[in-house]
Amino acid sequence: MAEQNKNAQEQDLNKLLKVRREKLAELQENGKDPFQIVKYDATHHSQEIKDAFDELEGKSVSVAGRIMSKRVMGKASFCNIQDLKGNIQSYVARDNIGEESYKDFKKMDIGDIVGIKGEVFKTKTGEISIHATAVTLLSKSLQVLPEKFHGLTNTDLRYRQRYVDLIMNPEVKDTFVKRSKIISTIRRYLDGQGFMEVETPMLVANAGGAAARPFITHSNALGEDFKLRISLELYLKRLIVGGLERVYEIGRVFRNEGVDTRHNPEFTLMELYQAYTDYNGMMDLTENLYRYVAQEVLGTTKIVYNGVEMDLGKPFERITMLDAVKKYSGVDFNEIHTLEEARAAADAHHVEYEERHKKGDILNLFFEEFVEEHLIQPTFVMDHPIEISPLTKKKPENPDYVERFEFFMNGWEMANAYSELNDPIDQRERFKAQEELLAQGDDEANTTDEDFMNALEIGMPPTGGIGFGIDRMCMILTDSAAIRDVLLFPTMKSLDAKKGEGKAEKAVENAAVAEEKVAEKIDFSNVKIEPLFEEMIDFDTFAKADFRAVKILECEAVPKSKKLLKFTLDDGTDRKRTILSGIHEYYEPEDLIGKTAIAIVNLPPRKMMGIDSEGMLISAVHEEDGHEGLNLLMVNDWIPAGAKLY
Repeated sequence: MAEQNKNAQEQDLNKLLKVRREKLAELQENGKDPFQIVKYDATHHSQEIKDAFDELEGKSVSVAGRIMSKRVMGKASFCNIQDLKGNIQSYVARDNIGEESYKDFKKMDIGDIVGIKGEVFKTKTGEISIHATAVTLLSKSLQVLPEKFHGLTNTDLRYRQRYVDLIMNPEVKDTFVKRSKIISTIRRYLDGQGFMEVETPMLVANAGGAAARPFITHSNALGEDFKLRISLELYLKRLIVGGLERVYEIGRVFRNEGVDTRHNPEFTLMELYQAYTDYNGMMDLTENLYRYVAQEVLGTTKIVYNGVEMDLGKPFERITMLDAVKKYSGVDFNEIHTLEEARAAADAHHVEYEERHKKGDILNLFFEEFVEEHLIQPTFVMDHPIEISPLTKKKPENPDYVERFEFFMNGWEMANAYSELNDPIDQRERFKAQEELLAQGDDEANTTDEDFMNALEIGMPPTGGIGFGIDRMCMILTDSAAIRDVLLFPTMKSLDAKKGEGKAEKAVENAAVAEEKVAEKIDFSNVKIEPLFEEMIDFDTFAKADFRAVKILECEAVPKSKKLLKFTLDDGTDRKRTILSGIHEYYEPEDLIGKTAIAIVNLPPRKMMGIDSEGMLISAVHEEDGHEGLNLLMVNDWIPAGAKLY
């Protein structure tokens, strides 16, 4: 049964797609090819008209956007146009745009892109609208927009087809508008602090600066392998050596690692380096930057993520990793002096470690196990063990630890900062230790970068540096659950994994409901309906009316009739049923093919334009803004033909 319904839906969708292409062909034959239009002069966006209504009322404006809903009511219709800033209603009347243009408008589909020119007014219910004087089709949509393009079942498809997601879900568009503002605000803040934005290579011979496995590619021209960068650090430090005292870069980095709600193989990183300061200076900069961005983008320093309020206006907590582990696990690593003691503590607290792990590594494992989940409010975790920080200055008073902090919010690492190591001899020893780890099977360990070592030997001043995960920052500030929600085009596995070719278009066709009416909030305050009949009929008489679900197999205009449509219906029997209905003023025949309607099927046949009409299709009639409106009653396509209504 499910397979039959799926096949029926695909057939219905294919019919709709065929009809759209036929409409385009007809337009082209009549010299109205929308794809030959090269520009349209829109004077305003939708929200600008609403915001400036007092000034624009009665004046002519033009807007351009996508038709998201359409209500044909005979000689006058309403449609809703969506553009970058929002949406606005347009009232389209035959007498104002002309009979030929109105016929063309009635054939337009949900998803078509149009330009509308007209006067700004308010309907009787107070909705700011455009009274159209001209409607221009600018682009014909040949695909069907889904009725609901969100929810768990379509999450994967939303990421693959972000352009549809942006059309159907205003909150998604808002997230990416905010993301753009976040990044531009970061730039504005850093530029104001005297930082210089630079660009460094993505293709590198040595991918260093972080603990991550790189992607490897090959240059045909140079005849050698390259890696995609995993960090921005080593090139930015070269620029500090070169005398550019404050530099930053916002760019994509690539790590060949797992995919989850907080990790994507390519993501946006911002790194900055400032000469003549240390990690304390980086803490101050981070606190001020986050506070500034939240205030500029959101208008507040109090943000809410997943129902939890975080206050960026208060001073951020600062705690050492040693104190944090002691606070949340009860284990004091100040009292642990040897690797054996660290392993014993790990065994006692069920913390798993590997043979290669040293005391500092085990401290970090305790931190990950017992501390991170508690760091909800903005917190700097300082002074990490040297084993996990190969590019950081040692603390002069305790060389087992380094001047490094990680910034946490919501239990997530949001930034990582150092007092940068500028001792080339110490740095070479650290690289050697990393290469030993690489030999032991740690494929995230660094190798020695000889050109970087040469730069350090030239001389690098004392420097503070930090790396920010821009995507996580956007997640926090937009209350987004997953990193894919803040990446316009996240990395996805191919739908056809064997061939390595995504079949995304087919997925849209199969997943999208072949229903063109987009879910919208409907205002019924301007609708009038006929008074209810007061005289009663007996129940038996009503019960004899046989209401059935019918599938519309074919629909065509009746020759020589302006009103009648002829329907060929599947009523669940072996024969096809013909019913005529006077609703051509409201619907084009091709729009109804494949839909499921309701009909009374036990009325005696009656002649209409010489054709036997075998029953009555049920419609709902009302009055709206002085015009009669009509809606054919259509139901869920899962209801089979012939199903009886009670």
